[in-house]
Amino acid sequence: MNPSGRPELATQILDALDRVLAARRDQDPEASYVASLHHKGMDKILEKVGEEAIETLIAAKNAANVGTDPLVRETADLWFHSLVMLSHLGLSHRDVLEELARRFGVSGHEEKAARDPGRGPQPTAT
Repeated sequence: MNPSGRPELATQILDALDRVLAARRDQDPEASYVASLHHKGMDKILEKVGEEAIETLIAAKNAANVGTDPLVRETADLWFHSLVMLSHLGLSHRDVLEELARRFGVSGHEEKAARDPGRGPQPTAT
């Protein structure tokens, strides 16, 4: 399945994945990988996002030598775990798409300059 050039298919895939993530969130952690991540909590989910981010970077670095298939697979893993993270926080891909739409047509330099200096992510004490 190749959604390139078909934004409606990409949206359908993300919507379907969102429904699956929501349905599995409260399932038995022994029976569902997604439920097990939610059960283990945000720290475990963030660990997985970080792991997949590193694997994506390595795959990108190696793409010239081994091709882009590993990069695509690792990026899919990163997106998936990022969606689990968003779901854990009561958010979804729609929130991210709305933010991207808001930025569309705005220079990256302008968008960054318009942000409040203290608006970046601020870790909280746990």
